[in-house]
Amino acid sequence: MKWPLSKQMENSLITCDIHKNDTLTMLCNDHSQLCCSKCVKLSYSLCFQVTTLHQAAKTRSTDFNYLSVRTQNTLSQMEKFQTYQQDKIKSLQVLYNEHEKLMVARMRVNISCFLLQCENNTMNETHEHVQYTVNEIRGKIKSMLADFEKSTVNEKKRDLRLQKAPLICMRNSCTRLHNELFHLHVAIKKVHVRPELFFIARKKCQEKIKESDTFLKESFANQVFLVNGKSDYSVNMPSDLHTCRITAICVIPNGQVVVADLDNRKVKLLNQQNEVVNHWTAGGSPLDMCQITPSEVVVAVDDNNIHEVQFITVKTRQLLPGRKFQLQHRCIGIANHQRFLFVTSGSTLYKYSLGGKLVSKVYENTSGDETVKRCAVSPDGDKLYITDPWQDTLLTLARDGQVLAIFKDPELCGPQGVNVTPAGQVLLCGYVSHNIMQVDNKGMKNLSTLATRERDGVELPWSVCYNSITSTMIVGLYKSNNILVFKVE
Repeated sequence: MKWPLSKQMENSLITCDIHKNDTLTMLCNDHSQLCCSKCVKLSYSLCFQVTTLHQAAKTRSTDFNYLSVRTQNTLSQMEKFQTYQQDKIKSLQVLYNEHEKLMVARMRVNISCFLLQCENNTMNETHEHVQYTVNEIRGKIKSMLADFEKSTVNEKKRDLRLQKAPLICMRNSCTRLHNELFHLHVAIKKVHVRPELFFIARKKCQEKIKESDTFLKESFANQVFLVNGKSDYSVNMPSDLHTCRITAICVIPNGQVVVADLDNRKVKLLNQQNEVVNHWTAGGSPLDMCQITPSEVVVAVDDNNIHEVQFITVKTRQLLPGRKFQLQHRCIGIANHQRFLFVTSGSTLYKYSLGGKLVSKVYENTSGDETVKRCAVSPDGDKLYITDPWQDTLLTLARDGQVLAIFKDPELCGPQGVNVTPAGQVLLCGYVSHNIMQVDNKGMKNLSTLATRERDGVELPWSVCYNSITSTMIVGLYKSNNILVFKVE
């Protein structure tokens, strides 16, 4: 038995979202917007196509089944995101609890060492002096515990709260959207035979789906990684004449990894265990690289007289060089989107076809030597990210080269490599600042400093790449025979 629509739900449907004391009575077709009489008077009085809901509802929609499926899919995605957020919050708490145990253990060791030192110092003292020393010991231990609680424990609790806050905020926003969409999903089935209410419910449901999709897209793109472990892997070969300088990293769908080693002028193929199994020797310096098909990469090769884009087919344990095309300018950074290549020259960003035809000059800044260094493209292609080591900034551009954002941060110095994950997360190498940052997808703020020299041994990071197969972040360094592989969640 289907329960009828409650009066509360009916009132919720017909109430104007802007003017809470007014009822929805009209539809502005010009803006595809439900409105009350106040909305029409204040915002839509000049519109040509404003009709009554009674008139608008006469056109019966045939997309009910599609809308129902679309709503269920969005609800499912929201539920997954809620679970994901909750798991991350729990994971943070677990990490904190483990760290707290380590802190207590260290404090226990410090107190034990202090007591042992006191014991050794007082073995030959008089009773009166020993009594005085015991009082001193009591005061010292109280002081140590107070400092421990004030500086260490409270600081970590504050860090935990700061890390939890954005996760809790996103989880709560997701819960709100989910509940609103779910109630509309329930209501739309109950008002199917009431044309005006059905029209309102359908319209609100479509708008809520759109709002939810935007939220999910933005949230996943700004989902902060949590680092949970690190491993080092050697990419040095017996034939190498120099210490490796890994300038670019690509992950192939079969799990193999391709790295560009500038100083040894090699492109190296790693297997799933991150062992070097093959290589190709370049005629110049391999400065950057990007993937164009599941089994093909292109390499930006540059030297005094060489400015070229080299195509390489990646097979199991094999690199096969193919065609290449020459450029009339330096070839420093390279990125691909929908079979177009974006190439940087140090001061200019160009757009090329895969055949080597210049399509356009997207952006230029001639104020310094390295103002347009490395580049990456968002998954939907609506944003281009450019590193500018000259001014210690990350630029975010629109497709047409318009500057959307300039990111500058006290923790960022000399940015080099930039990588965008399939979900849209932006990873950035601070070369001079010795760190890896995650920047929001609008290119406006630092979401998290994921790795540093002091904590993780990240010294002069030049390249970074997210491996979605293994949920790891791979970092290439300026002068090191090892790549760093961070486990991230």
